Amino acid sequence: MITETALRGNLYVQSTDDFVLDDGMAPRRGGQAAAAGVKAGPEKQYVLRVRDLPQEEKPREKLLKYGPAALSVAELLMIVLNPGTKKEGVLAMSRRLLKEYGENTLVTQKDPHKVQASLGIPLAKACQLVATFELGRRFFKPQDGRHPVTLRTASQVFDYVKDMRDLPKEHLRGLYLDSHYQLIHDELISVGSVTANIVHPREVFRPALEHSASAVILVHNHPSGVPKPSDADIAITRQIVDAGRVMGISVLDHVIVAKAKFASVPAEY
Repeated sequence: MITETALRGNLYVQSTDDFVLDDGMAPRRGGQAAAAGVKAGPEKQYVLRVRDLPQEEKPREKLLKYGPAALSVAELLMIVLNPGTKKEGVLAMSRRLLKEYGENTLVTQKDPHKVQASLGIPLAKACQLVATFELGRRFFKPQDGRHPVTLRTASQVFDYVKDMRDLPKEHLRGLYLDSHYQLIHDELISVGSVTANIVHPREVFRPALEHSASAVILVHNHPSGVPKPSDADIAITRQIVDAGRVMGISVLDHVIVAKAKFASVPAEY
């Protein structure tokens, strides 16, 4: 039976066993082509690029004038990734990364090759992103008595991964916890349909071993808006749960999120 939002009180219990292509040329006028006796081809469309923005709206200029707090996440990414590539301007690239990955998921990535493959960007750009967010992690210090994220119920997981609700593709994430159910690592495991062909237990448990996690919660989204687990969802979940028992790492839940609700994949956790 699907466990939906109604089961908000159920606590997790860990096992006690261990404007398209801008080529830089101005568009040719049909009249000029006709005058030259050349048959005019289809007129090119041009994407909006940073250089086309008004001076006061360009990210770098806004940063200098107003400070970083005045910039959106996409604008900050433009500064990090600038310049773009021949195929994609930095403005379009930044917006696409946020749309396809989500802010929280992008920030947690540490493997440039995975970012490159998932998003179709050059490896150098993927390295820029990973290095930038790693600096943020190293410099960040919790202040004002803030507490670590604690995940004890599926509803808390649903609230934590709210950035996944509107993603256009399926993303599988692993939330890795210590013995007190506090989040110690958040990693994107795969992008695409959750099947045994692309999700292997070693991909799930490798981060758990690297970060000495005692438990993991799997989360993936259904872009259709329907959180009902598929047969593939159930099969891969049971396979990973069994593998976790062998390794002594508890798989506490596999939560499917949609726009307004969630469900837990049925398995003997």
